[in-house]
Amino acid sequence: MNDVRSLMAQVAGRDVSVLINGESGTGKEVVANCLHKASSRAAGPFVPLNCGAIPSELLESELFGHEKGAFTGAVSSRPGRFELADGGTLFLDEIGDMPLNMQVKLLRVIQEKCFERVGGTKTIDCDVRIIAATHKNLEEMIDEGKFREDLYYRLNVFPIAMPALRERTEDIPTLTELFVRRAEADGFGRIKVMPAVIRSLQQHPWSGNVRELANLIERLTIMHPDSIISISELPEKFRYLEEDAGDISLKAQLHLDVDQAQAEASDAPGAHVLPEEGIDMKAYLEGIEQVLIEQALDTTNNVVARAADKLQIRRTTLVEKMRKYGIQRK
Repeated sequence: MNDVRSLMAQVAGRDVSVLINGESGTGKEVVANCLHKASSRAAGPFVPLNCGAIPSELLESELFGHEKGAFTGAVSSRPGRFELADGGTLFLDEIGDMPLNMQVKLLRVIQEKCFERVGGTKTIDCDVRIIAATHKNLEEMIDEGKFREDLYYRLNVFPIAMPALRERTEDIPTLTELFVRRAEADGFGRIKVMPAVIRSLQQHPWSGNVRELANLIERLTIMHPDSIISISELPEKFRYLEEDAGDISLKAQLHLDVDQAQAEASDAPGAHVLPEEGIDMKAYLEGIEQVLIEQALDTTNNVVARAADKLQIRRTTLVEKMRKYGIQRK
């Protein structure tokens, strides 16, 4: 990934086409977005289009727009992605899925920097940088007659290859921490991942790459909010190690530390005393908030509306906080 970042730094400021190769889920659109934001076109729009997700008969309209009455269902004129991306970047994902007839039309636009809407006669100029991406081997497709060689060389001015996650397992600890923090920011429960879990995840083949890891962490935060994740909490297909006595002991100690921190946070006499070594104020205040919510629910027989009145917050706000802290009605 350091090599990828180096390549991105070299090409970001140059207004040339970039072709990003890599398996599904490796983060090709993230790279394209970063290239756009680091370019002279950053103030312009970033417009993505997945060529494989649009039916071939609608792809031309999606790219170039159409005029009213151009085809059945065209009840009004509509701009295409090239117009929407004018002055910015057009990201063509899964370019290998584009039909040959559309490849010809795309090549013409790249060469002449103009196009016509479907059903229109007016020539529209466009100032667009194209970044394309694919998980397919375009050179093999050229040999098979499925991809135009002239278009390939127009797009492949500056290639960037995205490595699969199984080829960079040393990044898994950092990525896991990133997704844990992101899930917490999105209102999911906080989790702590044991070292044995990381070692187990590093043995997984990751056919879905980074996207698969992100989905796993989100699933864990939903199923085990505010918990310590060990091997036993992992879905079975991610368990490549057995949980040993040392892991169980460490997990118990971590649970003890968490319980102690929550007890200290709810201790009123010490609640207003700043320790000499300082304090994690966010965690401290969240601990107090969690205790108060649990007390309000206990004193109102778990009637959320009444507990919200006691806490002087909206019912929907209380429900969100209960989900954040993994508090269930008893």
